[in-house]
Amino acid sequence: MVGSHLLECLAGLGEQDVIGSYYQPTIRLSEIEGRFRLAELDVRDTAAMAAMVQTERPQVIYHLAAQSLPTRSWDAPWETMQVNVQGTVNLFEAIKQVRAHDPSYDPVVLVAGSSAQYGASLTPQNVPISEDLTPLPLHPYGVSKVAQDLLAYQYWANDGIRCIRARIFNCTGPRKHADVISDFARRVAAIEGNGGVLKVGNLAAKRAILDVRDLLAALLALASHGAPGEAYNICAEAAHSIASLIPVFETLTGRAIATEIDPALLRPTDEAVIFGSCDRLKAATGWCQTIAIEDTIKTVLDYERAQLAA
Repeated sequence: MVGSHLLECLAGLGEQDVIGSYYQPTIRLSEIEGRFRLAELDVRDTAAMAAMVQTERPQVIYHLAAQSLPTRSWDAPWETMQVNVQGTVNLFEAIKQVRAHDPSYDPVVLVAGSSAQYGASLTPQNVPISEDLTPLPLHPYGVSKVAQDLLAYQYWANDGIRCIRARIFNCTGPRKHADVISDFARRVAAIEGNGGVLKVGNLAAKRAILDVRDLLAALLALASHGAPGEAYNICAEAAHSIASLIPVFETLTGRAIATEIDPALLRPTDEAVIFGSCDRLKAATGWCQTIAIEDTIKTVLDYERAQLAA
């Protein structure tokens, strides 16, 4: 999802030579095919990754590829580690192979980490948390992201690869799947046409949810102004309970929405609050959040309405 919007953003900024890789995409490729240069790439494939970097020699690499669902990581821990950890090693080793023959090759690599790295450290007493908080991940996905983050630091410290560690907190937008706002929007759009109740999980959890457009602004700023080897939180500037999102949907639809707890939507472990400090990001780049949660919800709901109508 983020990659598709990043392609659109870079094109809008006039970038002429951009390539996006995909493998088992979570979006409908038809929404971006024909407008951008795309290449199928399984990051677990060492030879394919090496060939891609050797051929393209990208100067800026946004490493967004991941098995990114915490819930799936419980059922597929091996896949999660292979994609997120092995895939990251393959990228860095591919860069080293090019540099062995061309020492001038010096790309910036922005590695997309996650707030899931902090895990049990995300307590109400600690938020908004800084990048210096101890990582205590609570699921295989979080563990894989800690490993990815440390690999980025290690390849900077030992090999001089200009890695920037972006720790992305909850983010949403059109084309997103399996997060609270997009899932609510999909169900609410269906309820508008067919009636029914909104199935929900843990409504007491608090999340700082960022619009994908603000995330893109942060990623671009870090690629230009981030310090190699450094970690930066990217997070919305306020945390909201999941329960507080429902009245926004009610306002947008003009109807009361009945809810029902679905046990399948409850995780074995779930952080009570996910909210990070962006002070380091702001100091380095001047970035700030510009889009309110209400605007984000409207954008996602309008997208899901259009998808349902189609």
